[in-house]
Amino acid sequence: MIDVKSLCRQYDIKPAKSRGQNFLIDANIVKKILAAAAIEPGEKILEVGPGLGVLTEGLVRATDNLTAVEVDKKIIAYLKANFPQVRLIEGDVLQVNLSAAGFTDFTYRIVANLPYSITAAFLKLFLETGPKPTEMILMLQKEVAKRLIARPGEMSLLGLSAQLFGEPQILFEVGRGCFWPAPAVDSAVIKIKLKQPAPVGAKQIFRLARIGFAAKRKQLKNNLAGGLHLPEEQVRQALVELGLDEKIRAQDLSVNNWLKLAEKIGK
Repeated sequence: MIDVKSLCRQYDIKPAKSRGQNFLIDANIVKKILAAAAIEPGEKILEVGPGLGVLTEGLVRATDNLTAVEVDKKIIAYLKANFPQVRLIEGDVLQVNLSAAGFTDFTYRIVANLPYSITAAFLKLFLETGPKPTEMILMLQKEVAKRLIARPGEMSLLGLSAQLFGEPQILFEVGRGCFWPAPAVDSAVIKIKLKQPAPVGAKQIFRLARIGFAAKRKQLKNNLAGGLHLPEEQVRQALVELGLDEKIRAQDLSVNNWLKLAEKIGK
């Protein structure tokens, strides 16, 4: 197991809170992530935010086709010196052109201890835009992980996105003491298997949902009528015909409800 604290001193690396740099230091958690990933020899894997290589060390033993994306200059220097077998992309994963780097839809998987600071934007990018992986094994904040698997009544736009474009599940929880420096929250490792292909009209559905969630305290019919410039009575009637309460709010709808609502309003 890599001694993270010693390496930080050696390379003058100070974990940056702004980048969500909380380095994993528990070898048992690394083993559990690798076991959950069950990587095949030669499989194409993308790691995001490898840090000092605690997870990378296991990934390179599992496959010789590992690409890592890292933005921190000092960490990049360390990775180049210690993991020459890893294809390293320097930059912010939200900005780099992965398509130009040879990544295409459903030809690779992501395994990562994700920097907390980019979680929402990262999920939006890889769920909705791509290039899409077949599956993601990710370490996230526990509360975010719970939002991804939420049921109607507690649904959020992020949860809808995860369940519309994929099949999320929490694999196991990880205490804050497994990191250095310890974050203020606990974490969880999740698996999201992406749907191939995405549901028909997914972009239209998600556009509708963005409008629906625009003001969470408002009733859905008010948000949709205002956002779509439709008569409120038309939206109310659509909800009633789907067997939904006319006073329902966006967080109370299931993915299937959104699918049917988008179809009906589209007509």
